[in-house]
Amino acid sequence: MSARDVVITGIGLVSCLGEGAEVHWKAFEAPSLPPPTDSERFAPYTVHALPEIDWTLQIPKKGDQRQMELWQRLGVYAAGLALDDAGLKSNETLCTTMDMIVAAGSGERDKEVDENILEATLTRNDAEALINEKLTNDLRPTLFLAQLSNLLAGNISIVHKITGSSRTFMGEEGAGVSALQTAVARLASGQSTHTLVGGAFQTEHPDKLLAYELGGYLHRGPWQPLWDRHAAGGGVITGSGGAFLVLETREQAQARGARIYAVVDKVASSLSSRADGKLAQDIAALVEALGAEPGRLIISGASGAPRPTLAEQQALATHALRGFSGLTGHLKEAQLPFAVALAALSLSNGRAPGAISDTETSYDGTPDVVLATAIGHHRGEGAALLRKA
Repeated sequence: MSARDVVITGIGLVSCLGEGAEVHWKAFEAPSLPPPTDSERFAPYTVHALPEIDWTLQIPKKGDQRQMELWQRLGVYAAGLALDDAGLKSNETLCTTMDMIVAAGSGERDKEVDENILEATLTRNDAEALINEKLTNDLRPTLFLAQLSNLLAGNISIVHKITGSSRTFMGEEGAGVSALQTAVARLASGQSTHTLVGGAFQTEHPDKLLAYELGGYLHRGPWQPLWDRHAAGGGVITGSGGAFLVLETREQAQARGARIYAVVDKVASSLSSRADGKLAQDIAALVEALGAEPGRLIISGASGAPRPTLAEQQALATHALRGFSGLTGHLKEAQLPFAVALAALSLSNGRAPGAISDTETSYDGTPDVVLATAIGHHRGEGAALLRKA
């Protein structure tokens, strides 16, 4: 035990399952299958869509809501839940000195321009000239100014008055890994005392699905359990959601009498080549480097993409896997923060989430160490080791 242990004192979660740490723990403790999905709006693709949310509960001003797109509202809302959960929302001193590290993609693209470009590619072979033409004539510069990834951090700062240092990472699951790894390193080294870290992703817009489909990643048809999809070719089912964590040094958390969910012991990342067939070996090495012994509980951020999901399943076959995106959908930048939140809830509640399919082995013990993973659907791998507080 050390005064600089990095501890989790606040959890903010939003997904198709609802909002808040308690709601999500109940949903994962006794999974109800199939989970909430929508297979009609974006057929033949299935998505995990958001339920109705009263945004005013965390974003009181209508003007603030109007100038945010859904992905930004999701992040600001989840951040507010985490601050409330940590008991910091009304602490002006700690909010104004709190650091913030966000994992975010960009906003919604211009759907009509995307459709025009795709249609033009069917009859033209001059791709470079076509792109230059569209950039010059079709795209509005103001559109991009409204979609900058660091606007999520900016809106969190405006709404929740978080005015310490701010960093934004951009780039699929790897952004969430880098955000968490940086936050933990800064806290452990004494460069920070309390940090808000997390990400958000919304899938309910055609361009979000297009990005996956251009790589051939999406699952077609109705929902299927995560680990069982590869028998039919695999595929990602995306979801809308957000996950934010309040991380503090143990010294500060204890000084203010905060509840501690868990200790974040270590975070590791890698960037394996997906072309050499060694991904399973690299995942096993990543987990081994964190010190996770066989038989541990692992909250997996597996996406459902065939190759990396199967590789993770093979690499971690000696552990008790729980693939959370089977219930929430793939949340991209928010994958690792969400997995870490569920791992912390498992430790604080003293039991594992329920199995989501027959493929997931039972875990009847009381976990004292839990691993959280995020193996990118396209690139990048990360994992965090949490232990009981």
